[in-house]
Amino acid sequence: MTERVVVITGAASGIGRETAMKFARKGDKVIVADFNEIGGNQTVSLIKEEGGEATFVQVDVSKFEEVEALVDKAVELYGSIDVLHNNAGIGGMKHLLDYDMSDYDRVIGVNQNGVFYGILAAGRKMRDLNVKGVIINTASVFGYMANHGTFSYQASKGAVRMMTQTAALELAPYGIRVVGVAPGGVDTPIIQGYKDAGLEEHLKKQQMRQQLIRPEAIANAVYLLSLEEADVINGSVVMLDDGFASFK
Repeated sequence: MTERVVVITGAASGIGRETAMKFARKGDKVIVADFNEIGGNQTVSLIKEEGGEATFVQVDVSKFEEVEALVDKAVELYGSIDVLHNNAGIGGMKHLLDYDMSDYDRVIGVNQNGVFYGILAAGRKMRDLNVKGVIINTASVFGYMANHGTFSYQASKGAVRMMTQTAALELAPYGIRVVGVAPGGVDTPIIQGYKDAGLEEHLKKQQMRQQLIRPEAIANAVYLLSLEEADVINGSVVMLDDGFASFK
């Protein structure tokens, strides 16, 4: 397999960091994209310590011009873009009736608009370069089922699910695949609010094996979906939930 150019947003920690390291270990050139400069550069350092190739690009995915510049930078540095993982996301817990517009807009701007911007920028670039690329979006089990205190998060992840399906249909004529992943409870910084609220044990019990999912396990699945061997998977959002959505 030839080395590819892979762009991963939200790669300063959690799922994004582990996914960046997974692709780099397999010989791909990785653009580590995140708003968090310190964490992003730490990810790059970890990759380089293992002999991989990576570059950090700071980006606010809630701004289209920055996402477009990110994609342009990948092509400038490495000559192509073969895989984009729209992974950047934020959470937050608040009762619906306590929301103000800034609470909602902040989550939608990153989790929903950021994915749309990534699909648009990468899709255009792959089309123009005639790259039969793959766009992978991070959704969530909470894009399928209701939960208390996470209205905007769930709205955004439900949108990611539908954007994945629709983008796959629109981009199929160009040979571009679009797929999604829907993690369950993953042990990353985004669930800190649950831990602070004393809900960690409750979250563990929502997985069949009664444990939080390791971010490396999500990274492994994302990598598999990027491969040519997974070419038949298109427009699907794959549940990476250790059974979360199968029982309550």
